[in-house]
Amino acid sequence: ICCGTEYVARNKSQDSGIAEMEELPVPHNIKISNITCDSFKISWEMDSKSKDRITHYFIDLNKKENKNSNKFKHKDVPTKLVAKAVPLPMTVRGHWFLSPRTEYTVAVQTASKQVDGDYVVSEWSEIIEFCTADYSKVHLTQLLEKAEVIAGRMLKFSVFYRNQHKEYFDYIREHHGNAMQPSVKDNSGSHGSPISGKLEGIFFSCSTEFNTGKPPQDSPYGRYRFEIAAEKLYNPNTNLYFGDFYCMYTAYHYVILVIAPVGSPGDEFCKLRLPQLNSKDNKFLTCTEEDGVLVYHHAQDVILEVIYTDPVDLSLGTVAEITGHQLMSLSTANAKKDPSCKTCNISVGR
Repeated sequence: ICCGTEYVARNKSQDSGIAEMEELPVPHNIKISNITCDSFKISWEMDSKSKDRITHYFIDLNKKENKNSNKFKHKDVPTKLVAKAVPLPMTVRGHWFLSPRTEYTVAVQTASKQVDGDYVVSEWSEIIEFCTADYSKVHLTQLLEKAEVIAGRMLKFSVFYRNQHKEYFDYIREHHGNAMQPSVKDNSGSHGSPISGKLEGIFFSCSTEFNTGKPPQDSPYGRYRFEIAAEKLYNPNTNLYFGDFYCMYTAYHYVILVIAPVGSPGDEFCKLRLPQLNSKDNKFLTCTEEDGVLVYHHAQDVILEVIYTDPVDLSLGTVAEITGHQLMSLSTANAKKDPSCKTCNISVGR
């Protein structure tokens, strides 16, 4: 439902002004198809009786109630979409209304507009549930372009690193044959991100301190740090993908990148869903060759979170205790994106 569609908030006083007649056919066998992050197509079957009297469709579309939702939080106003009767399936679209990866309920009425402006309506159909899709590559490319604006200049680096507690590394040695295993990414970042809850990988950082060129001594994730030479994870045999761009009600922003060995399951997953970056020429993380040696740079003005999609053996690097503090306030575990930030949101939803 696009331009010219009327949006009417439902309440009892409005509904009572609509006459009900049995003659109009009740929609049944509702089908939802072509679901994207901000649109879907809807169709249904109707008895042919009085079908020619139908002038409009009423579509009742609501976010599905979350059992764990805060009872004191403002609830979305249920909204009835009034659309002129068009051939089915009909497209419902509007980024101001639909959010990505969100469960909705939908029910339909047929209606006949009378000369006095009132409507004669059918009974409501059954209620159908569906879930909108993740961001597509088109939407992620919009996020990518916004992230490029603030990425800043590039700084040289030489190692990727991963902080954890001592118990984590002990467990890896004892139960996983010394190899860190990919795990499913949490729900931090953009709500519509196609990698949240789906992509398996291992998180690494590569940020350096401006004055030393080395990794910072503080970390929110644990006092023990695994360091690995950059070329062992990021080289001509890997592909680089843009995954997300977000902030957590803070002045600084995060960019999630994915490094996947060519042809690996992670690479195949990303190829279908994420914009691929040129490893030699992008605004975030580059790998170039100078005098036969691979040289690495990272963006200065965003915090990079790098996901590597294959297991990584601890023998490929070193594990040591950091001398700085464990800054828990900087953790992004399951962090929610600020939906009001104009820097890192696109208009399609949150």
